[in-house]
Amino acid sequence: MKVRLLLGCALLMAIAPLGGEQRLTMKLAGTVAFAPADLVVRTTVPADDDNRAIEIVAESIDFYRSSEIQLEGARAPRTTMFHLRSLPGGSYEVRAILKGPGGRRLASVQGLFNVVGSPASDR
Repeated sequence: MKVRLLLGCALLMAIAPLGGEQRLTMKLAGTVAFAPADLVVRTTVPADDDNRAIEIVAESIDFYRSSEIQLEGARAPRTTMFHLRSLPGGSYEVRAILKGPGGRRLASVQGLFNVVGSPASDR
């Protein structure tokens, strides 16, 4: 568990994509929580006419949740908050995907979020 936590922290520190301009950044409000957990994800994108949508995916071995919002290109807000509520115990890969015209993937970033299950839910 400690190794996963350290790995998760390291991934969060390097959550921005490699390369020049950052088309998408993501910040998770914490890396560990107790079940059922609420996850708050903040994404930031520069103003661009090609920005059409942002999708957030939280996926563990036993659970999947996603949320998508439409963007109005360069007129869209730079920062968007997502709230994923009541996540059960598990280790989650959290992905943010910026989509362009026709649903084309423009950028993506990922991080880890761990939800510690309650003793009753582990049975």
